[in-house]
Amino acid sequence: MSGVPSCPQCQSEFAYADGNQFICPECGHEWSAASAASAEEQVRVWKDAYGNALHDGDSVTVIKDLKIKGSSAVVKVGTKVKNIRLIEGDHDIDCKIEGFGSMQLKSEFIKKA
Repeated sequence: MSGVPSCPQCQSEFAYADGNQFICPECGHEWSAASAASAEEQVRVWKDAYGNALHDGDSVTVIKDLKIKGSSAVVKVGTKVKNIRLIEGDHDIDCKIEGFGSMQLKSEFIKKA
């Protein structure tokens, strides 16, 4: 069946659309088309400041001087960061910067190297 997802409760492939909802004839489960679309979009793609997709283990470069909170130190433009790890949250890159140690960065301030 084209465009109709399997039932999220019993995994039946005989679900059908009824207006703005999907219905499973085997178990009787009903769900909205919006919830089905959001379930498919749960895969997050991290992107740098220029729209390039990021992956765990990538090397990136800082594109803006970044002040370190609680310190007078600054991570300078052009600092290369190797072997990043992508995480959920506001600061979505976990990494170690030589001379500074472990920290988290926002993907909007880096570019893929």
